[in-house]
Amino acid sequence: MKWIIKRNKITILLLLLIIFIIAGLLDIKYEGLFFQSLPKFIQNYLVDIL
Repeated sequence: MKWIIKRNKITILLLLLIIFIIAGLLDIKYEGLFFQSLPKFIQNYLVDIL
């Protein structure tokens, strides 16, 4: 029974990690709040990449 709970925790953590990564990439792509708080040279570098 404990391994089922442990497995579900790992699955939930992986799902949250994937959601945060997707949210970060979308923020950079659409120049959201996180993107605007970065220094200009980092912004220019990220724009060139994407």
